[in-house]
Amino acid sequence: MKRKAIGLLGGSFNPAHEGHLYISNAALQNLKLDAVWWLVSPQNPLKSASELDDFDARIAGAKQIAKSGKIHVSDFERDQPVSYTANSLTRLVRSYPDCAFVWLMGADNLAQIPKWYRWEKIFQLCPVAIFDRPGQTYPSLCGRAAQRYRRSRIFPSVWGKPIQGFAHSPLPAWTFVPYTKHKMSSTQIRKSGKKQGKACS
Repeated sequence: MKRKAIGLLGGSFNPAHEGHLYISNAALQNLKLDAVWWLVSPQNPLKSASELDDFDARIAGAKQIAKSGKIHVSDFERDQPVSYTANSLTRLVRSYPDCAFVWLMGADNLAQIPKWYRWEKIFQLCPVAIFDRPGQTYPSLCGRAAQRYRRSRIFPSVWGKPIQGFAHSPLPAWTFVPYTKHKMSSTQIRKSGKKQGKACS
């Protein structure tokens, strides 16, 4: 039986917003995924704990935003004090052998991924899909990671059409999905809430 194609969108979701939903739907459509899991991290190692809302509150907020039946909010990383993507992916691959995972992330993260813990391990564990972000096209595609894996990039057979079987691609494999420049970010939402004199939940 062919394994289910599951997209993984990790992050603090502090808070979850329409941009996460937009990227998830783009992944479902462009990569022919069966579902997308939102991995809510208890603590991002690149962020201060003081910046984060309560974990359960972020889970609840994500569930309110995840309107599609194909988008599921996961607390898989709950027992990890600090969530490193490479470690979480290793555990997921072992825990769900019937799933073919695809790591989903914005172009801004591709530009900075060499700062991540064991970042090359991520490309060894599953295909990676990069979604364009405002002002990040050039930095991401000219960055260290894109250059390191330049020969592993997969293009659609017909421009603008979905990539069939991407989740089952031989590793390493990655693709860049253009025209996904959603402007909303969690940081902007938090700043907006502070300016209005209230905390974001």
